[in-house]
Amino acid sequence: MQEKRKVVGDVTVCSLSGEININTSPELRKVFDELTAKKVAKVILDLGSINYIDSSGLATLIEMLRRMKRYNGRLRLCSLSEKVRSLFEITKLTKLFEMFDDEEAAHKEF
Repeated sequence: MQEKRKVVGDVTVCSLSGEININTSPELRKVFDELTAKKVAKVILDLGSINYIDSSGLATLIEMLRRMKRYNGRLRLCSLSEKVRSLFEITKLTKLFEMFDDEEAAHKEF
């Protein structure tokens, strides 16, 4: 998994690529540790280049969402492939996460 980060106004956008699985979840957790240590309040995860997420990846995303909510932060997901989106639908995580078609749509609602 690779991560590229940019800041647009007061929103941090993390673009991820590759797979989020048991081997890469610790890398993702380190990214989240940096963001939550700074109490970054608005984060968009661009998952457009993620082609696979396993249960440990989902658990890491849920953990990040919960950590951010403790300080009133908001985490949004965007650009999910059909395969990844269907995983969120099957697991009912669409009720937990704010999901958008693209980065622009995710920005508009902040």
